[in-house]
Amino acid sequence: MKKSIVGLLVIFFVFGFQSLVFAAEEGSQGTKEEAKAMVLKGEEWFKKYGKEKTLAEISLSGTHQKGAFHDRDLYLFAYDFKGVVLAHGSIPKLVGKNLWDMQDADGRYLIQGLIDTVKKGGGWYYYKWPNPVTKKTDDKMAYVAKIDDGLWIGCGVYGKEVSK
Repeated sequence: MKKSIVGLLVIFFVFGFQSLVFAAEEGSQGTKEEAKAMVLKGEEWFKKYGKEKTLAEISLSGTHQKGAFHDRDLYLFAYDFKGVVLAHGSIPKLVGKNLWDMQDADGRYLIQGLIDTVKKGGGWYYYKWPNPVTKKTDDKMAYVAKIDDGLWIGCGVYGKEVSK
């Protein structure tokens, strides 16, 4: 379990500073309704622009350019059903990495749990993840949805928003 926590923290500290900057710039955190709306926006982008352009726009949000899928601490992430990161709006350097076996601070296989939620029709999944604002492991809930047979996306909220 220590290895999982250390892995999460390394990912956050090495790659996650963009999220910290994004959240601090706006000064407030996103809500569950806004997270779900961002996923729906991602679905619309996919229908309008296709897979490649949507994935590129999601990862663009993790850069200084921010892109269409950045709003305070809210960002989209996209995976295939084997756990490979296809796009990430906070940590674009994760693209191409397989996170299937990644566990959260409580030992939950978080990508497997997110995929199980998608396979059941989508919805909310709870886990712990480094908060880009506080830099501490925090409660997180992500809304996830299947886009096609090879792609699903999600967006999550942290801390106090989880318990609302």
